Amino acid sequence: MRRWMKNAFRLGIKEFASLARDGVMLALIAYVFTFAVYTEATAMRTDVNDAKVAIIDNDHSTLSGRIKDALQPPYFRAAVEIDRSELDGLMDKGVYTFVLDIPHGLEADVLTGRNPAIQVNVDATSVSQAGVGTAYIQEIISQETARFLKSDNVEMLLPVIPVVRALFNPNLEAISFTASMGVINNVTILAIILVGAAVMREREHGTIEHLLVMPVSASEIIAGKVWANGLVILLAAAFSLHVIVEVVLGASIVGSIELFLAGTAIYLFAVTSLGILLATVANSMPQFALLSIPVFVLMFLLSGSFTPFESMPQALQMIMDVSPSTHFVRFAQAVLYRGAGIGVVWRDLLVMIGLGSAFVTLALYRFKVMLARQS
Repeated sequence: MRRWMKNAFRLGIKEFASLARDGVMLALIAYVFTFAVYTEATAMRTDVNDAKVAIIDNDHSTLSGRIKDALQPPYFRAAVEIDRSELDGLMDKGVYTFVLDIPHGLEADVLTGRNPAIQVNVDATSVSQAGVGTAYIQEIISQETARFLKSDNVEMLLPVIPVVRALFNPNLEAISFTASMGVINNVTILAIILVGAAVMREREHGTIEHLLVMPVSASEIIAGKVWANGLVILLAAAFSLHVIVEVVLGASIVGSIELFLAGTAIYLFAVTSLGILLATVANSMPQFALLSIPVFVLMFLLSGSFTPFESMPQALQMIMDVSPSTHFVRFAQAVLYRGAGIGVVWRDLLVMIGLGSAFVTLALYRFKVMLARQS
């Protein structure tokens, strides 16, 4: 066992030396965990940001003025007053995402309890902003109307008054979610590419034959690749969380980063083994690329990092339960967003260990077959 660990350690050092000479791969790692995370967090916004709003104010009352003034940055630009005749042309040109049509006598109708309607015209081609922004505007109109009635000593006769408390992300800022998810998804991509490319590079350069004449086993070769490449990705992910996510983007992480990194190490054991398995199936680097792209695309698209896992069809959920990325995303969201401890996430960690053991067993078998063909 001691000799096995010693050989695996030395083979891992060899992986470090090989990676250090690969400038393209080093540049890819640096980009993926810095600029890519920053760009994804700032550009892929699911909340409303700087939306263009116009108002057709036919009332010019105190209440209509309050509604107009309540549409404020950073969610909305300052509302511009337009004429009704300009509505169709401006919406067709996409000048404004939202146009509020306030009817004449709005304030008087509210005070007399006539329940007037405010028309909100929405450019639904901006799908994300249209859906979320409409809800924001509805809430703003309701809040400003309630405040106006309260200031005039008119009680609102509502049977139920909802009190909303947003946990874990009180300001409902998408950047806190997208930044961390960017790191998580990039861990998956890099783990498969890095270790798989290392295997393919040795096969294409013929250096794998050198290993065949050395007193090392296939399990030692795989272990060296897994721990070395996994450690590089783990350190890059830790740097990205501390520097890019927390410092540069200012996103809050309420959970234990140490626990997250420990879970990431377990996940890397599983996904790097999967990368080796894919590399043993492919015969060349282009084949490995074509094989790995649909694998990691499905892994992070259907893992719950983009859409809620519970919203997927039941059959698809059962299929994705055998993917380590599903359990890693669930683990990461619980730790980073909700501050969960080991008592909450231990099941996902055990599943990742089990899946990793299965992948490394299959990878070891395929790797032995590949070495037998090379000899």
